[in-house]
Amino acid sequence: MTYLTGANMTGGYTTGSDIIKDCSIEVDLGEIAVVVGPNGAGKSTAMKAIFGMLNLREGSVSIDGKDITKLSPPARVREGMAFVPQTENVFTSMSVLDNLIMGAFVRDDDYSQTLEKVFELFPILAEKQKQPAGELSGGQRQQVAVGRALMTNPTLLMLDEPTAGVSPIVMDELFDRIIEIARSGIAILMVEQNAKQALNIADKGFVLVQGANRYTDTGEALMANPDVRKAFLGG
Repeated sequence: MTYLTGANMTGGYTTGSDIIKDCSIEVDLGEIAVVVGPNGAGKSTAMKAIFGMLNLREGSVSIDGKDITKLSPPARVREGMAFVPQTENVFTSMSVLDNLIMGAFVRDDDYSQTLEKVFELFPILAEKQKQPAGELSGGQRQQVAVGRALMTNPTLLMLDEPTAGVSPIVMDELFDRIIEIARSGIAILMVEQNAKQALNIADKGFVLVQGANRYTDTGEALMANPDVRKAFLGG
């Protein structure tokens, strides 16, 4: 049984205009699944559908064998999902530490060990924990956003364009950290514009075109597929 399954999802933000059509995405614990495709392909919409931010007309979402299709996003967080949106994903006027602590709002237990793990993963956040998040660079803000999501102690981490607007060096560093998070047993689902680099680290890849699955395979197989390379990876 796959840990997360979004099966045959069809839906959109308004009635009568479906953005995703019969779209299926899945990821297991400890795996990285990457959703790629051209602009307007419905990648972020598919991610939001899995997180419960839009209503599905057809299809279902299940986590660990439990159907969560009707659950609200906050209820899905309690089921183990954490979602990092592409923009406005930190509280700029609050300190780095307060941002991270905000992530533990769903927890009743002691989260100090999780905080230590976040600081181990992103040492710069420990260094700058008293600084307002708004003073950080783009890459450091992304680390705060990912760190805050990890504070919920998720089993599934969803990242919408985590490397948007960061330098290639920062992108490589973020991808290294994402691999580390997956190795700790967390399932990672990621929408990415940098398709080639993302598929390089992916266990599974989903190429969406006009809201539907065009190709589904391992990251390695998609990288080697001449049609995928030509159409989506620049040859």
